[in-house]
Amino acid sequence: MSYSHWKLLGLLAVFFVSTSFTYQLAIPGRKISFPQDHFSHPDFKTEWWYYTGHLETEKGKRYGYQVTFFRFGLRDRQKKENENPPLFTDLYLAHFALSDKQEKKFFFRERANRGYGDRAGASAHRYLVWNEDWKVEAKGEGHAIEIKDRDIALRLHLSPLKAPVLHGDRGLSQKGEGRGRASYYYSLTRLKAEGELEIGGKKERVHGLSWMDHEFGSNQLRDDQVGWDWFSIQLENKTEIMLYLIRRQDGSPDPYSSGTLVYPDGTQRHLTLKEFRVEVLERWKSPQSGGNYPMKWKVTIPIEEIALEIVPFFPNQELDTRKSTQVTYWEGAAQVSGTFRKKPIQGLGYAEMTGYVGRLKV
Repeated sequence: MSYSHWKLLGLLAVFFVSTSFTYQLAIPGRKISFPQDHFSHPDFKTEWWYYTGHLETEKGKRYGYQVTFFRFGLRDRQKKENENPPLFTDLYLAHFALSDKQEKKFFFRERANRGYGDRAGASAHRYLVWNEDWKVEAKGEGHAIEIKDRDIALRLHLSPLKAPVLHGDRGLSQKGEGRGRASYYYSLTRLKAEGELEIGGKKERVHGLSWMDHEFGSNQLRDDQVGWDWFSIQLENKTEIMLYLIRRQDGSPDPYSSGTLVYPDGTQRHLTLKEFRVEVLERWKSPQSGGNYPMKWKVTIPIEEIALEIVPFFPNQELDTRKSTQVTYWEGAAQVSGTFRKKPIQGLGYAEMTGYVGRLKV
């Protein structure tokens, strides 16, 4: 579900002239297929490929990570192509965050590049997305991530343990009232992760679980929607849960908020807002931004007899992306505990919260 505020584009708007080009909307009728829909979709304005996960070294050190690649289309802002072909048609951004769960340390890096030459891009013909020397691509039956920035490097091979999960109505995830207020959205909810983490010149083998989201669309949030809270949960019984709450200006959840429950055998159940509840138990005020974030939640899905508490491993997992997407948001690793059909259950998760430091615009 990851997305950041595209305020940076306001700085570029003066260089572009409006054109008759119109991006496609996410509307009913499109069939999601693989592997083609892992590739880039340049006829849609916004797109992101988003990975989170939980890793452990051979010595038992534990980390959470986030790697996200963004594409933002600019063709609707440019002159007609037959007059003066533009140097670039897309802006590419990328985020990398690492959470040291035991030391409670948070590392964040970001990239922003225009899509010309080989500096950054996303292929529409195979699964390859890159930003300078950061990249994610198809590798065999799985995906490979390579990130290196200053004294931190992460190299992972991710193997799907379940088939892709289509959210909403067969992959159409409606975010609000109105035609095209939606994205095409699917996830790989359980990926086996193996690879290498390097910090300060010290390399260690890592293993664990990951989650992948891919979304593309052109016109999602309405003016009365300010942001969202999103959760991915991986339970020890091989069940996964995705939930998102679109927040309106008055703080209430939009009726189009929803979720997906993925059973151990890979089958799934769409969850409407009426079928789950997210209660905030604690809050945390960021000393950097002043954002007042929820920081502990109780999640219940009564119809499935699920009751869970989500608690971040530590509060300070806030991202200040002023060099790329120009927004401050919270995204972090969390631990999960509770009951599943009256039996104790543990798990791991990630939470993302946008719109707590200024309204999010999508």
